[in-house]
Parts: sequence; structure tokens; C-alpha cells
Amino acid sequence: MDWDCIAGNDRRLRIYHFAYGEYDGNDENNENDESHLSLISIAALLIHSAKIDQNFTEKEKNIIKNALIEMGAAEDTLDEIIKDAETKEKDANQILDFTKEVKNKSFEEKKIVIEALWTIIYSDEQADMYETNLMRRLSGLLYLDSKVVGDIKEKVRSKQ
Repeated sequence: MDWDCIAGNDRRLRIYHFAYGEYDGNDENNENDESHLSLISIAALLIHSAKIDQNFTEKEKNIIKNALIEMGAAEDTLDEIIKDAETKEKDANQILDFTKEVKNKSFEEKKIVIEALWTIIYSDEQADMYETNLMRRLSGLLYLDSKVVGDIKEKVRSKQ
């Protein structure tokens, strides 16, 4: 299933499922699909940040998996989400493709994403200028106060 072509909005998702006989009229199933698509976009953003230093490690992949679990992903779907997210990240032109999903999340879920991003950045014990620039841009795109982002950064650094 090509999730990239249907990730735009609810109506297209329902039409897609209806056209392929997957729509059963049960909105609970459709909410699960939308949640899955949302997790793919969040994972793609996290993967993008992990690849900024040209070195996507297993440690970073585990950080992403832990963040997804914290956001409600089932452990048995993690590999599928990561695989789909890697494809989405590779095909994307800009981070706006990922941030629109995060924007719709609650403040607490945004904090989980920001903490995962900082944890990924500091997983190699240093942040380069590209990584810090990404975080500055994401703070603005996600409408997060720089103090909140800075507090999360310091929390992550103190764990290192």
C-alpha cells in the first residue's frame, strides 16, 4: 500500500479504503489508520533528524522506536512504521511534509517528539550546526516556546 499518496486528508483516505474494499464503515478502524499515518510522519521527522549528520545508527533507531511507543504505537507495528517512514523521509523535499502532523498533536506529544529529537542529536554526544539549526526551525514550525525547547534540551544533555 502506498501511504504517501493517501496521507493528505481524511476524505482521500476513506475514498482509498472504499475503492479497495477496505472501508467497513467503522470509524474506529479509520482512526487507527489515521493514527498509523500520523506515526509514520512523526517517525519520518525523527529519521530526518537522525540522518542530518549522515550517520543513522541503531542507537538512533531505538530512540525513535521508544518515542513511537510512548506516543501509542504497538510494538508489533514498529518495524513497519520505521520502514514506511524511511521511504517517506527519502521521498520528501522538505520538513514541512512531516511537521504538519506534529502540529496537530497535543502539547505533551510535541514535547515527546522534541525530547526524542534532542536525544537523537545528542546520541553522539555533540550537536553540530545543522542539527541545532533544524531544532530552531522546528521550534518555530511547531509553535513551541524556545524556553520549553531549551529546557528539554538541557534535560536530555544532563542524562548524557
